Amino acid sequence: MTIRFDGKVAIVTGAGGGLGRAHALELARRGAKVVVNDLGGAVDGSGGSSAAAEAVVAEIKAAGGTAIANGSSVTDDAGVANMVKQTMDAFGRIDILIANAGILRDKSFAKMEQKDFNIVVDVHLMGTVKPVKAIWEIMKAQRYGRIVVTTSSSGLYGNFGQTNYGAAKLGIVGFMNTLKLEGQKDNIKVNAISPVAGTRMTENLFPPEAMKVFLPEAVTPGVVYLCSEDAPTGAILTAGAGVFSLAQIIESHGVALGAHATADDVAAAWGKISDMSGAKPYFQGGEQTGKFIERLSGK
Repeated sequence: MTIRFDGKVAIVTGAGGGLGRAHALELARRGAKVVVNDLGGAVDGSGGSSAAAEAVVAEIKAAGGTAIANGSSVTDDAGVANMVKQTMDAFGRIDILIANAGILRDKSFAKMEQKDFNIVVDVHLMGTVKPVKAIWEIMKAQRYGRIVVTTSSSGLYGNFGQTNYGAAKLGIVGFMNTLKLEGQKDNIKVNAISPVAGTRMTENLFPPEAMKVFLPEAVTPGVVYLCSEDAPTGAILTAGAGVFSLAQIIESHGVALGAHATADDVAAAWGKISDMSGAKPYFQGGEQTGKFIERLSGK
């Protein structure tokens, strides 16, 4: 089976280079009409130019595809509204959103200024929330939508010097976890990609030989699958250098110590509490409460 997007319209944010560019090119190659969004700023979010987005549009058109450029900032309400209006005016629907735009302002927490924390959370978290909010009612009315948000191992597991980035990236997972529930009845599927790729944002972190292996194009097949008709929902797909795996938040079986348990009881039972054999993921928060009730009944 070949995944196709004929008749579908996709918005890819941060698509002027790196991962976003790779995603946009492949969606177009598979028949989607693509809106290439990119502010065109520096890695730290400063500046702006439409040249990068226009270049990707030119690539898509040269290959026989259909695309338009948009230079809005994903943090700007008016800009996001304009991006959605431009898309609807041009193509009349929005089937796919890949929220990929991001910046870095890395420093240890002790040395990080509050403004550098705020702007990274604003671009990554709110820069995901705002485009999703702007297209949500359109997808509901269509009774169809595929949304891919971008998380990171820095959010899932931590990375020195990235408290701002990590907080934003795990916040995006929390956002997805509720959206996947709210979108189910309208055939809106929401998933996350956690990529490892050699891009402008990682070139100072990766040795040159790794940049040649961890190509942005090697992440894109996972993203394209998450945009497809048969996509799962609520998945965190990790991808790098052609390796794909699923990340999950899991919870141990736990121990019922009773409503009057003390901190000393918790300390004494820590070995059992932290025993992850038999741990499992939950699809929604109520399942955890159900587990607590089961444990109280002795199961």
